[in-house]
Amino acid sequence: MGTHHHNDDPWRVRVDDGDGTPCGAGVLLDERHVLTCAHVVRYAGASPGGTASHVRIKSVACTPEWSVTARVAPESWVHRNGTRRGDVALLRLDEPVGCRGHASLWRAPISGGRVRVYGFPPAEPYGIGTDAELAGSGGREGEWGLLNQIRSGSPWIEKGYSGAGVVALSGEFTGRVIGIVVADYVNSGARAAWMLPTETVLAYLPQVGRYVAGGLANHLRLSDDMSPADILSDTLRLALTRELTRLLAGQWSGTVVVRTGGGTGAGSSWLVRLVRTADPAARATVSDAELTGAPGDTVLGLGAIDAAYDARSKSIAEVRGYLADRFGLRADDPDLVRRLLRLKPPVCLVVSGVDRAGDPEALVGELLGPLAVRARSRGIRLVLGFDGRPPAGLAHEVLLDPAPLVGGGAATATGAEAQHRVELLAADEEAAWRLQARRGLHFFQPPPLPPAAAPRLRVRLAVARGTEPNAELAAIRAEAVAAGAAVERFDREMRRLITDCEDLRSTLELNRLRAERYFGAEDGRLAELHAPAARELRTPPIDLVSARVLVKRYVDEVNRRIDEE
Repeated sequence: MGTHHHNDDPWRVRVDDGDGTPCGAGVLLDERHVLTCAHVVRYAGASPGGTASHVRIKSVACTPEWSVTARVAPESWVHRNGTRRGDVALLRLDEPVGCRGHASLWRAPISGGRVRVYGFPPAEPYGIGTDAELAGSGGREGEWGLLNQIRSGSPWIEKGYSGAGVVALSGEFTGRVIGIVVADYVNSGARAAWMLPTETVLAYLPQVGRYVAGGLANHLRLSDDMSPADILSDTLRLALTRELTRLLAGQWSGTVVVRTGGGTGAGSSWLVRLVRTADPAARATVSDAELTGAPGDTVLGLGAIDAAYDARSKSIAEVRGYLADRFGLRADDPDLVRRLLRLKPPVCLVVSGVDRAGDPEALVGELLGPLAVRARSRGIRLVLGFDGRPPAGLAHEVLLDPAPLVGGGAATATGAEAQHRVELLAADEEAAWRLQARRGLHFFQPPPLPPAAAPRLRVRLAVARGTEPNAELAAIRAEAVAAGAAVERFDREMRRLITDCEDLRSTLELNRLRAERYFGAEDGRLAELHAPAARELRTPPIDLVSARVLVKRYVDEVNRRIDEE
């Protein structure tokens, strides 16, 4: 018997019908099992009740090549034709193969990153690879993740790629299989395809669990037995759901602190429900009707939340262990926080029950607090849930506290008046956020952007308007006015920094032209003073205090030299 050799990714196999005609691809899990798509088996006529008794599995990365017949393993064929659901099958080979180039299936975030798939289109029976971009949700329904074409004109996913392993090309999961291709799509030049994430595969086929590694996307626990319909019929929980969906479904980044207890009456059932709408495993148990029947602003796209964990009664080591496992890192890495902050694409992370952890102070001080401080600047979306009041010094951009507002004095307000003020505030906060995102990081020690108050006020407004007239409406209006004043101060200070910087640049350039007119462009003594000033005004973060000193030094020398002339 000859020596067995492997090419790259020897787990790649082709699935043929009984006559040897290629029908799709598969992933070799061990010497007796192959994972593929249910519709590939159907094409081959070997689905349960089909016209053929078996398919044929052929190696494409082994020398010598091997070929063996296989059949659908018991209770291992899931196909829902006409939907973006299921479509997975586990095949059992009729005899073991000698190849030990098996694949593990990894649970991994699917919100972004590059991947490679290797399929068998009709023109290339021995296979061809192509790269794609993970694009998160493939639609509001179903549980398929979207794959987008990277380069126009390059080979693309078509018939023959179904069942192919999706291999991560970037990040901590590089080289690992994170799902399988299930379909392709071409429409007027727009090309896309879909994959079934590992967690969804496992939800349909628990028997593949022994081949799966990596942490679950969702470890939240229900705090009550409320059904999704009951959650969304409650005004307070519906309003909280809408506000968090608004933040997590858009381009916003930063830290959201959510109060789920402390007598607020909201609980955490609404948060658990919202996370489940994005969970690849839970999607397999949620009907399309439940997703499409809910208001559009209460459902997240598949994979929109990369990780969710309930910290109640957990040690900091357990929380670190979960995050490390979920993102392919080492739990004992002293730079775990830095590595989480540098993950690409930036992560979306939910941690609930923070103040009910084994050591809340250590959890916040050593792990969650440092993440919260830099979440916005790194593009991270971080949701931290507290039963009681969060620590006073915890950095955050939004506080979703469902407790009623008090105050307002003897003033009264109508629902329309309060809503108008909140709408004005929301527009101002949006403009301030964009200004800070566009220019704030250019400066050393820029003015802090006030936490957004509009999300919380919209929550309380939804509740208060349900029982109008309500004294809380005046408190909502007063809070909106006060928050608007804080945003205005930020805007004024931020624009002052921008103006000062532009003035210094103009002064430096004006004096450079003066010096050039008097002494020429090659004056070495002045160039030595000009270079650090120009560098300070162009290299973020710009320290205007230092820049003023350097510009003054240059201008003074130019004036002195001109006076001497």
